[in-house]
Amino acid sequence: MKVSRTRLAQVIADRSLQSNVSTKQLSAEIAAYLLSEGRTGELDSLLRDVMQLRSDAGVVEVTALSSHDLAPAVRSEIEKIVHELQPNARVVIISEVHDANVVGGVKLEFANEQLDLSVRAKLNRFKQLTAATGGL
Repeated sequence: MKVSRTRLAQVIADRSLQSNVSTKQLSAEIAAYLLSEGRTGELDSLLRDVMQLRSDAGVVEVTALSSHDLAPAVRSEIEKIVHELQPNARVVIISEVHDANVVGGVKLEFANEQLDLSVRAKLNRFKQLTAATGGL
């Protein structure tokens, strides 16, 4: 009988929240299961589900895309934003990804949502506003 993705995500999230679990071992087990069941195509969805369940438990993971390394002040500001968006966050895990397309600012990706704080996004919003109001 095939285990539902939702149930599988719940088991993985529960195990990942235990302090005595090796993430390397857990990753190997997940990979082995998905390979043996021919379900590797579900990996991205499964990981998003796990991230959401962990977030519900207070462990919020966010990917910060920027063109440069994040300064400590920026990391602190991201944590403040996360706590505003998700007040139940006990732990905030920020993973940095360098993206040359992000000219300035940062894009934040959560389990099921994104927050674009890049310069390009701000310029696009300004352009939309000025077009809607007939210019300045």
